[in-house]
Amino acid sequence: MNGRGAIWRIIWFGLLCLLLYPASAHAEGWQVNTIKEAYARFSNCWKPPPTTRANPIDITVIVSFNHSGAILGHPRITYESEQANDNDRLQYRLAVMEALQRCTPMPFTESMAGAVAGRPFAIRFRNRKISPQNPERRAWLTPKIL
Repeated sequence: MNGRGAIWRIIWFGLLCLLLYPASAHAEGWQVNTIKEAYARFSNCWKPPPTTRANPIDITVIVSFNHSGAILGHPRITYESEQANDNDRLQYRLAVMEALQRCTPMPFTESMAGAVAGRPFAIRFRNRKISPQNPERRAWLTPKIL
């Protein structure tokens, strides 16, 4: 077994442990009764890696929950910023799994649990600066050759 293959096996084992190990310090607080509240809770659980360990990227994960708010199946990364290198991807994948660990089991109300059980959530974790949306402002920032 080469060194790189062993490292990736250790990383995947660590990720699996993070998902399966029941955390004693789950995110406390309100019960989740709407999709908006669920995303707000994910936002509160998100702690991106420091810029000394990884360059800022965006990452999206698809995850489903059962009726009791536990993760159903395996979360799946569906998007990572194009410019991310292997280290960035690894650090952000770990941060996503830690965020899911902190947020689960999700404290759904009874009606919300019935509505979302088994349905996928696409959770986008953003950590890059968003470019300005105002075209007039963007024109001032765009270099022009005269």
